Amino acid sequence: MLPALRAEAGQLAAVVRDLPAEDWSRPTPCPPWNVAGLLGHVLTILEWLPGMLAAPTPPRAAVSAAGYYRPDHRFASGTNAARIGLAQRRAASVADGAALAVEFDDTWRRIADLCAREPADRVVRTRHGDAMLLTDFLVTRIVELGIHGLDLAGALDRPPWLTPAAAGVLTDLLLPEQGIAAVADLGWDEITFLHKATGRRPLTPAETDRVAQHGIRWLTLR
Repeated sequence: MLPALRAEAGQLAAVVRDLPAEDWSRPTPCPPWNVAGLLGHVLTILEWLPGMLAAPTPPRAAVSAAGYYRPDHRFASGTNAARIGLAQRRAASVADGAALAVEFDDTWRRIADLCAREPADRVVRTRHGDAMLLTDFLVTRIVELGIHGLDLAGALDRPPWLTPAAAGVLTDLLLPEQGIAAVADLGWDEITFLHKATGRRPLTPAETDRVAQHGIRWLTLR
């Protein structure tokens, strides 16, 4: 999973590195976050990792990457409100958007290096109490980077920059049985599929019937 995380985080870092000052206050498809707030969210969800790696290792994994997105208290209104505020405060903790971009770039590189030192069977405990393989938890971070990268591309009026490596991880998570073949059968490209499968674009009645036939795994997402 690390190659996909490095590719997607590196691409996002390259995009935000040279953003004009006025772009940081643009609204995003994830209100009330603006561009700075949404990047603050992505930075925050990566920053959980060092503490998780420093904590005691759980005896075994109990939750998969797909199971992480089960609809429970983590996606309740109160939890979402706290998540929104945390990201906004994180964005406001640096001088400006340029400084936030530098901090994001430094952070993802440091975290990728930390994860690279861990064994393949390393188990971590999330802040919600889930015991997961580190590789599965990294899938969830790639989801955040990839999906919110699409959100940021829309906010910035730029073509999506989703990397092939991250797209593959997302497609395998959402379509565990058929993968990219099902996306092609639905008549979508990967970007359209991800927008549809994450609720960012509505499904038509005909599309609803067809996706049911392909067994898309719907995730509870912010």
